[in-house]
Amino acid sequence: MPLLQPIHKKLNWSSKTLDQDFQQRLLGQQNRTAKTAMTRLFQKFRRSLIIRTGAAIALTLLLSFWFHPAQADPFRTANAHAIGSKTEAAFKTLFEQGNYQQAEQMLQSAEPDEPLAHAMQSALAYVSQDWEKMGENARLTRETAEKLVSTDALRGHLYVAAGQFLEGAYTLSTQGTVAATPTILAKLQQVFDNISQAEKIDPQDPELNLMKGFMDLMLAVNLPFANPDQAIERLASNAAPVYLAQRGIAIGYRDLDQPDKAFAAVEEAIKTTPGSNNPELFYLKAQILRQKGDKLQGDEQAKTRQDSVRFFRKAWALRDRFPESLVRQLSREGCRTFQQSRNRNPDACSSGSVNWQGNQQRQG
Repeated sequence: MPLLQPIHKKLNWSSKTLDQDFQQRLLGQQNRTAKTAMTRLFQKFRRSLIIRTGAAIALTLLLSFWFHPAQADPFRTANAHAIGSKTEAAFKTLFEQGNYQQAEQMLQSAEPDEPLAHAMQSALAYVSQDWEKMGENARLTRETAEKLVSTDALRGHLYVAAGQFLEGAYTLSTQGTVAATPTILAKLQQVFDNISQAEKIDPQDPELNLMKGFMDLMLAVNLPFANPDQAIERLASNAAPVYLAQRGIAIGYRDLDQPDKAFAAVEEAIKTTPGSNNPELFYLKAQILRQKGDKLQGDEQAKTRQDSVRFFRKAWALRDRFPESLVRQLSREGCRTFQQSRNRNPDACSSGSVNWQGNQQRQG
């Protein structure tokens, strides 16, 4: 589905091209098509970044690519950037273990001057639709990042960009599409400006390449003039840590409807994620297997759908780590896939009477 009027020139995310190609074409267009593209892009961030969980999880995954838990700095082998130990622990709990509930508790005592802590709290508030808390922590993300610029300019500018993005998402969530569009466009300009400032400091920085690669890929999925190959190459070659880069690649290929490549990437993400027991990754793998099955026939299709159900169930067994909105989405998708694997009507899932879970008990 085209989101903008045809634009023949491919998008390249150098800072110069950001200004001349994307910003002039998208931000400078004050017509209905441009506004629709911008709001749909924000909505896409909200509904399909991890595992098509509606608005519940999108910002949280976005943050997993924008921020790092460094004292051991997983992005850099030299010149590590310090971050509070409490924030680091919460980050690992959230993104390595997929444990939203525990991470939210840990963040209550995280370092108040660390923008990552506020960004994570804003994202988790978004998951629970606590708009007041989300907006407050989005503002704190930006303000603490602005102070950080004087001592760590690269991270400061990246966090300012993230704070601006969160504030735009908050405005969209609370004001609606029509009223929010001017603010969103202005916020996006600030996001691009700050990313460009960070790029001037160190264009080879692994964290910067992770964030840019992720943003490139999300745009490539949604906007017809962007090139997904360049974004995937950036993530595969220059971004770190590997488990987050591979997760982003898997999501991109899934949304590009290339399940074989998505499957290879999610397998690598599972392999390289510390602990290898993250229910978000099991959920993502289940989705990709279902997508693969839709392209097959006969016995191959049946087996692939059964494998998909198996991974939906693995995620379900760890559902205590998820917010309720994500648990509900997991249940709907798992049930419908189960019914398809049995050649039964997926609409029967709406009654709540289908035992697709296999009577699994919750695990912590």
